[in-house]
Amino acid sequence: MATKALHRSRMLRVLVVFVLICGVMVGALWWLQRELIYVPDASGVPTAGEVIEGARDVTLYTEDGLDLGAWFVPPASGPAATDYRMAVLVAPGNGGNRAGRAGLAQELQRRGLAVLLMDYRGYGGNPGSPSEEGLARDAMAAVEALEDLGYPAERTIYFGESLGSGVVAALQALRPPAGMVLRSPFPELADVGSRHYPWLPVRLLLRDRFRVVEHLAGSEVPVTVVYGDRDSVVPPDLSARVADKAPALSERVVIAGADHNDAVMFGPRVAGAVARLADEVG
Repeated sequence: MATKALHRSRMLRVLVVFVLICGVMVGALWWLQRELIYVPDASGVPTAGEVIEGARDVTLYTEDGLDLGAWFVPPASGPAATDYRMAVLVAPGNGGNRAGRAGLAQELQRRGLAVLLMDYRGYGGNPGSPSEEGLARDAMAAVEALEDLGYPAERTIYFGESLGSGVVAALQALRPPAGMVLRSPFPELADVGSRHYPWLPVRLLLRDRFRVVEHLAGSEVPVTVVYGDRDSVVPPDLSARVADKAPALSERVVIAGADHNDAVMFGPRVAGAVARLADEVG
């Protein structure tokens, strides 16, 4: 009897230690989750004109009092460029800063589209710390800046890259654009987290949700969905689900062999998809 009681006591101690360890881990992940979601390159960036010919620096003024740096890239002129008289608002993913999207901006510029490359709070030398609510305010400030530059929302295509797809999906419900391109989107951020951390109760822990499909429900804005079929960050079936659920799907572009951050995902094929949507809605 004494042996059994001792065995039960040891098992109970092991269980208590296990529960405590799990509790500490869950608590740490709750506290640090935004460090995992947002991976900014906070270093300063060059002036726009140093990177893209004709581009200039602009400032976004957020509702909560932040001044954020961004780049405005005017459309190319000349016989080879289409005169869309439209702009593309690029809402980036969770990493890097606007300098890393310069190539995409130049591809769009060559096709005759103006571009606003924004950086969220905490990115690219900007003040503040990122959160879903904060990024929503940053995107609204970008829409207002484009309107001041002569491109109201109805003459703008929202381009959301990965996490940015959640940003523009929410934005379009408030300020409907001419169209949207969602690159490597997900139905909601918890779907991605659950794939990468299947042993964690991600749906219970997550504070920033970025519910793309929910925001698109009932939307009449034409949507193009672009994704790589070898994406290791946002599994391709999640992006496919967004395309399946989009009420006004214009085009689905699947890039064979492409991972999440491959050069092709920032290049001519993606810019071409944006231009085709501009042809449709222009």
